[in-house]
Amino acid sequence: MATPTVEPDPGHAGAGSVGVVPDIESVAVVGGGVIGLSCAWRAAAAGFHVTVHDPAPGSSGASHVAGGMLAPVTEAMPGEEDVLALGSASLARWPEFAAELGAAAGCDPGLRTEGTVAVALDPADRAELDRLADYLRRIGREVEVLRGRELHRAEPALGPAVRHGLSVPGDLAVDNRALLAALLAGCRRAGVGFEPARCEVAPPADVVVLAAGARSGGLHPRLREAIRPVKGEILRLRARRGALPPPSRTVRAVVGGRRCYVVPRDGGRVVLGATQYEVGFDDDVTAGGVRALLDDAERVLPAIAEYALEESAAGLRPGSPDNLPLIGELEPGVLAATGHHRNGMLLAPLTADAVQALLRGVPVPAEARPADPARLTGGQVACGQVVSGDASHGSHRHSQGERSEP
Repeated sequence: MATPTVEPDPGHAGAGSVGVVPDIESVAVVGGGVIGLSCAWRAAAAGFHVTVHDPAPGSSGASHVAGGMLAPVTEAMPGEEDVLALGSASLARWPEFAAELGAAAGCDPGLRTEGTVAVALDPADRAELDRLADYLRRIGREVEVLRGRELHRAEPALGPAVRHGLSVPGDLAVDNRALLAALLAGCRRAGVGFEPARCEVAPPADVVVLAAGARSGGLHPRLREAIRPVKGEILRLRARRGALPPPSRTVRAVVGGRRCYVVPRDGGRVVLGATQYEVGFDDDVTAGGVRALLDDAERVLPAIAEYALEESAAGLRPGSPDNLPLIGELEPGVLAATGHHRNGMLLAPLTADAVQALLRGVPVPAEARPADPARLTGGQVACGQVVSGDASHGSHRHSQGERSEP
């Protein structure tokens, strides 16, 4: 991933939520994953001259190995209401986002609308699922409890040990690689340029958008303590002839306190994930991780044992201290669009809308305001405060070519 560093302007008070430069033309997006490409496509479609800086856009990093779940409800945790609100707001944008991207790119971005079923096996796992159902009901989210035969009628591939589940029709999925291919095509059709060289300094542009995922922490001093890599391993499998076909919907499972998911793909394929480790920038796939994923998945979907293993891979999710991303201004002319952790696919539409708003100097969507980097990076600019265009333009020009070591 491209790795520029940008020294902040010492006179700048902090990160704002509205406005960068009212007369900007050129935008450099550092990072060619789902967030960077979504921001680039939207910005180019709005008339900005955009260049994406990444050695392998759309074909490396966490986006390339993602499961593609669009699941704010089944990911919901008490105490993380801002995370749920952000994810729900972005999910509501997904149908229109996918339709517009498909038309712009001339290919299908792979949105799947069958929904999600969450399941549990042993009593402790079922109790956790019940707590999730109670929490979702309290906050007014749609969820249906499924037991026994009705659960197996809904998903015949589930094993006999699975007797308890939740149907969440609103949680969707997307084929990550189809989405990335569509975003690349949409960007090219919109006139986005691509610079494959690794950046050592901030690329020349009126505004730089830092969207380099887990590598973003090394790109700007205010991201240094805010972004960390969180390793996740996934497997891609294919149903062989004679094996029970994959589930029709995403299956999220709690197995002995561990979480796994199986996301269907076209052609009888599934993505199975995901482990989670705090091991820095280690992206090796481990034998133990593969074994754990297969063991848990086989307890939920026994036919998995007969599937062909087509790929194993690891990605580094960009984690943040509070599980909210960082979307907003770091300093005049430098925006953050990173820290999405497990939710990069889900949050792509809302992030792109927020970045476009910042580029145009208008308020970001209200749901995106809790993601302002100022909450973590010591910024003092209040939400809704417009940054001076002249000051922004001048400060950023001065900062180009500077480098601060991580």
